[in-house]
Amino acid sequence: MVTPMKIINIIGAIVLSLLAVVSADVFFEERFEDGWEKWWVISDWKKHENRAGKWNYTSGRWSGDPVDKGIQTSEDNRFYAISAEFPEFSNKDKTLVFQFSVKHEQKLDCGGGYMKLLSGKVDQKKFGGGTPYSIMFGPDICGESTKKVHAIVSYNGSNYFLKKDVPCATDRLTHVYTFILKPDATYTILIDNVEKRYGSLYSDWKILPPKKIKDPKAKKPDDWDDQEYIPDPEDKKPEGYDDIPVEIPDTDAKKPEDWDDEEDGEWTPPKTVNPKYKGPWKQKTIKNPNYMGEWKAPMIDNPDFKDDPDIYVYHHLRYVGIELWQVKSGTLFDNVLVCDDPEYAKQLAEDTWGKHKDAEQIAFDEAEKRREEEESMSDAVDSDEDEDFDDAEGDGYDEEASEETDRDGWAADDAHDEL
Repeated sequence: MVTPMKIINIIGAIVLSLLAVVSADVFFEERFEDGWEKWWVISDWKKHENRAGKWNYTSGRWSGDPVDKGIQTSEDNRFYAISAEFPEFSNKDKTLVFQFSVKHEQKLDCGGGYMKLLSGKVDQKKFGGGTPYSIMFGPDICGESTKKVHAIVSYNGSNYFLKKDVPCATDRLTHVYTFILKPDATYTILIDNVEKRYGSLYSDWKILPPKKIKDPKAKKPDDWDDQEYIPDPEDKKPEGYDDIPVEIPDTDAKKPEDWDDEEDGEWTPPKTVNPKYKGPWKQKTIKNPNYMGEWKAPMIDNPDFKDDPDIYVYHHLRYVGIELWQVKSGTLFDNVLVCDDPEYAKQLAEDTWGKHKDAEQIAFDEAEKRREEEESMSDAVDSDEDEDFDDAEGDGYDEEASEETDRDGWAADDAHDEL
């Protein structure tokens, strides 16, 4: 039975949740609705080399909502660079949330699906691979060895890679990637609103020297016993063990009837494995009662460590960008968010990806089924054509005469072209 007090508690929880969402600072949110191209700038990077790819505005080949569109890479073996500006802000004393959705519709061999946050003043028409950035985050796939989520952070002009491995999604459906950085320098990486990695800038990137190090002056005590197992003193080698031969004469062997001792020499039976031979004797081992464990040097404060309480801070965040190289195109970006509230980001993911993921899966399955049917029909047509060709040869098909006819036909065509 639902009591009035339970109803009040439920309503209170809903109100608090709504207040939390309302209080979020949203610095940038892009769902790629009408007019998006007014504030997104396509870079001229690689255009002079004719290696700049074109973006398509589309919902993709399969979608949970055909009206919900994003931007998609459209040309193979191309570079892509596009960015959007937002009002500059600092994340000092704030939680920073960077989130977007990405879908690889192609069977990706090598290419990224990551995005960047940039600080300061950027010439967006020149934005490219060499443009400094503050954070680069998102999936990267290349061959079998690289299938991970990048989380690269900039500090004092240098870029630092996440030391921990975070596998990325590898299917051809939409997934939401979220990076959360808090004022205590802890971070969280989520995929589809599920936490995949949690840690600290101090421990999971080599930005600063470690706070603690092994005492270089410490030495293992001479009486430290780190041998976990020792020979069993009660186990003795049996008397005569070393005298047991490896092989013995085969008692089942018989001298061949045509064997001539005078011509062939004295016959001796062949050797066979001795079933009593058990190999070299090895003394049994037992747990060492005096085992003290593996010795480890004690940890001390690192004299080279100098803390920076602002290690997480980016004072002039101002742009979001996509900069990629793709062997196979087909990656679609959507629902880009920069804010200070993880709950707001979580709700946005549920309202977009979460609402349409089941329908997208159905659309994908149907597209795959159609593709398989078309391939099956194509294979059948190819098989029929091969049979027809074989029949033609059997009916007296004259390849040489056919070639002469073709040459005559080509000659006529060439003459027509010259006219």
